[in-house]
Amino acid sequence: MAKLDMTGGHTTDWDRDAALTAARILLEIKAVNFRPEEPYTLTSGWKSPVYIDCRRIIFFPRARAKICELAVEKIGRHIGYESIDVVAGGETAGIPFAAWIADRMLTPMAYVRKKPKGFGRNALIEGDVPDGKRTLLVEDLTTDGASKIQFCQALRDAGAIVNHTFVVFFYGVFPGSFDTLGRMDINLHHLCTWWDVLEACRERPYFSAAALSDVHRFLENPVAWSAAHDGVASAEEAAAHKRREE
Repeated sequence: MAKLDMTGGHTTDWDRDAALTAARILLEIKAVNFRPEEPYTLTSGWKSPVYIDCRRIIFFPRARAKICELAVEKIGRHIGYESIDVVAGGETAGIPFAAWIADRMLTPMAYVRKKPKGFGRNALIEGDVPDGKRTLLVEDLTTDGASKIQFCQALRDAGAIVNHTFVVFFYGVFPGSFDTLGRMDINLHHLCTWWDVLEACRERPYFSAAALSDVHRFLENPVAWSAAHDGVASAEEAAAHKRREE
């Protein structure tokens, strides 16, 4: 059986197979971007030679259907088919995924704004306020989990019960990822990580050997890689950077 590891690995063989399927889809639709010579600056301030554009999934009907099928199965296996009353998407990238997942799960769907619009308790939430409802927050991806705090807190402030969040892609390398949400009693669920992308790359030459070697160096020590490329160098710096950007 597959085992959970420090990279945010997989608890069962099904999880590993689903992760590799999702990784292959992301590679096929060219959602995986590699740019070591001009690193990406992620919203949390980390520097990275790699970037995932999960928004590309919305353009490919068969790809998004499979991704959503795997997502719903993952949610059912790890949370429960009857344990979610409402699916809520985070503005903006999480909205389409929340809609497709809610449709497959036959649950109501809402979305959470980044900034208030309107008045009262519903200022941040569109659809309806999931007061007293077990609510799953859905987004496309997360780097270190910090971006989910604001959405989860907004839902809780509106009366929702939020203990789970789901993303298609989790970077799975930066420190404090699970701790950030764990402090709020929120479980992070994901389909695949960079480690899965690298494993899928062993099957087909999506990138050159030199490029994959650079990605390995980043994944083995992302904090040092980020610091060496003028990015943040700790989870604390990332949190502070995120607060400044909000």
